[in-house]
Amino acid sequence: MASAEETASETSGPHPAAIGNGAAPAAKPPRLGDFTTDLRVLGLAAMAVVVGAAGVVAAWGLLRLIALCTNLAYFGRLSIDPMPIAASPWGPATILVPVAGCLIIGLMARYGSEKIRGHGIPEAMEAILIGKSRMQPKVAVLKPLSSAISIGTGGPFGAEGPIIMTGGAAGSLIAQFFHMTAAERKTMLVAGAAAGMTAVFGTPVAAVLLAVELLLFEWKPRSFIPVAVAAVVAAAGRTLLLDPGPLFPFSDGMSLSLAAVPEWALVGLTAGLGSGLLTAMVYGAEDGFQKLPIHWMWWPALGGLAVGIGGLIDPAALGVGYDNIRHLLEGDLAVKAVLLLLVVKAVIWSIALGSGTSGGVLAPLLIMGGAIGSLEGLVLPGASTGFWALLGMAAMMGGTMRSPLTASLFVVELTGDVHALLPLLAACSVSYAVTVLLLKRSILTEKVARRGHHVSREYHVDPFDLARVADVMVKAVDTLPASMTVAEAVAFFTASAPRHKSYPVIDADGQTVAMVSRADILHWTREDAPPSGTLGEALSGQDMLVGHPDELVGRLADRMAAADAGRVPVLDRKSGNLLGIVARKDLLRVRAKLHAEERDRARFLGPKIKER
Repeated sequence: MASAEETASETSGPHPAAIGNGAAPAAKPPRLGDFTTDLRVLGLAAMAVVVGAAGVVAAWGLLRLIALCTNLAYFGRLSIDPMPIAASPWGPATILVPVAGCLIIGLMARYGSEKIRGHGIPEAMEAILIGKSRMQPKVAVLKPLSSAISIGTGGPFGAEGPIIMTGGAAGSLIAQFFHMTAAERKTMLVAGAAAGMTAVFGTPVAAVLLAVELLLFEWKPRSFIPVAVAAVVAAAGRTLLLDPGPLFPFSDGMSLSLAAVPEWALVGLTAGLGSGLLTAMVYGAEDGFQKLPIHWMWWPALGGLAVGIGGLIDPAALGVGYDNIRHLLEGDLAVKAVLLLLVVKAVIWSIALGSGTSGGVLAPLLIMGGAIGSLEGLVLPGASTGFWALLGMAAMMGGTMRSPLTASLFVVELTGDVHALLPLLAACSVSYAVTVLLLKRSILTEKVARRGHHVSREYHVDPFDLARVADVMVKAVDTLPASMTVAEAVAFFTASAPRHKSYPVIDADGQTVAMVSRADILHWTREDAPPSGTLGEALSGQDMLVGHPDELVGRLADRMAAADAGRVPVLDRKSGNLLGIVARKDLLRVRAKLHAEERDRARFLGPKIKER
């Protein structure tokens, strides 16, 4: 669907398919191809280079800011060296650290911007869907700051959601300095998001897939190429500021065999059920907070209290938890430690996220999925517990975020273990199937839906882009002669017999010179002195919207929508002869045909069954 700005640019000035009386119809047929992308994509790709570099800087700054907040909150020192929260000397007093951090975030959300609440990706989706991909500068500043405070004070979140929104904000802000359509701004926003994710995790291919599966809501070269450029630039730039290798190196896989497929599927099934449970826990907590008789600004502080209590039970559940991912992959955690990590992380994460504090979901999903896989590895044969933890991580991410391809490639790039791709794909596909069948919405789209917006995650080719006007037009056309007087036309339209809303007006040479409608008749009857003479004279100079039999239905439908035209004559490009007419109901039949292909079932081979 074209944006409002795109429509405006297309309809400003005379349209090539809008002709006046006596004007020769366009003789040049449309140039059709597989894609609609033009040379403007090169300018977007050049801009994506800058966006990709900005994503690296934003990611580097966010990670350092998290480390700074952790050192200040738990060690009372000014440093950006990473430190484990469990080593804090504060003892039981650490329960107050998340409360203080979340209280600050509540104040920032109320008096700064409410858009910093949540985990980032739904906010980016909402900006794309209803905000014309425009983000405010203060969001680009407050979101990483609030996330750093949240995670640095023990919040059980990841940095990927905030950096996706921060990188997206950077791309959106850069785009807003240029004269661009909403669709082009969306491309830049998503390019920044992909760059930020790539910079944090070193996963450019997965970042591009995330853009396609979650953020772009389309599959076009116009958007794919700039996003890929930004991800590649971020991956290359990451080597200058961050660790160039895989974030969690892993190579302890298993031999591929048909007998192992059910085991991979079992991990996916368990992760899918776990995804549904986690989603229910998060929004159950959110519903609980909404029932409290206090302003939402105080909710994060209550969520922080739950985090602080959880930290006393298991300090490993606090913060980003990258060390937990490494331990799960190495398989060196005791069963009790894995089980405790899973339970505490799930509880405090769902409560904190439901309270509206700021933080990402990806790293926690990896940890909780890895813990489930590690526990399953105790009984599953053929591989180490680290391998089953690996499958659990990917399956939990793929099912919860409804992005199986992203999750499969993400874990491959994250670990460098390309040989695990087949098991990862199997587990992620099963988890994806489970959550699609059990849940109407994902943990991401539920947030958007609760704000009153419906999100469709199924992409398909527009049927209007597959049909020609000749396929849908009505060939038997009722017309009126240009020699008919205005008085006769008024009598014709006001007669009791059924009438169309508009008719083509044909001159003596058989050419279509205008369209006369009920609106014209109503206008004439309201005038003190209705125009005398013929229809041809009264409608002289009318800009008439026309279609051509060889053009795509979608292009004609766009022009009809822009001009609010209910019926459009279809003319031969060379002779200008009237060949047919297209009405809105004819456009609806194209949609009905697609629906019939989805609904109607038939069998063409095998024994025939007689219908009674």
